[in-house]
Amino acid sequence: MQMQEQQLRDQIGTLLASQSLAVLGTQREGQPYSSLMAFAHSDDLRTIVVATGQATRKYANIERDPRVSLFFDNRTNTSADFHRATALTALGVAAECGVGECTELWERYLRRHPYLQSFLRAPATSLLAITIHHYLLVSRFQQVMELHLGDERDLFSR
Repeated sequence: MQMQEQQLRDQIGTLLASQSLAVLGTQREGQPYSSLMAFAHSDDLRTIVVATGQATRKYANIERDPRVSLFFDNRTNTSADFHRATALTALGVAAECGVGECTELWERYLRRHPYLQSFLRAPATSLLAITIHHYLLVSRFQQVMELHLGDERDLFSR
């Protein structure tokens, strides 16, 4: 792995570790829909997990089209954000993770969000594992770096 790619991975990992919430983007018939979500991520950055109720609009949207985006940032809502804030978009595909599956991801999510244990264990809640194919990191207002992790044709094959 090249030094520049490792530095980018480190920046992404640091941002993900510093935030508890992300904005999940789904869509239905071309209409975007955004949801604020608690999340956890794998060390290799390839998987991000979120939990949602099965009776939600986002869950129905993902059932119809599992392609999603996630947005993370470290803004402070001050003018300094124009020069210091970092924003990260992740593009991927979501899939449900059953209780007997993805044990490590369930544990990782609960370690990060122990106060959500009863929500996560409820029968009407699903843990979704999002396989990330592409990250876009924007810093210093206009510096854009990209990290490609998988075959992005999976994102556009629908």
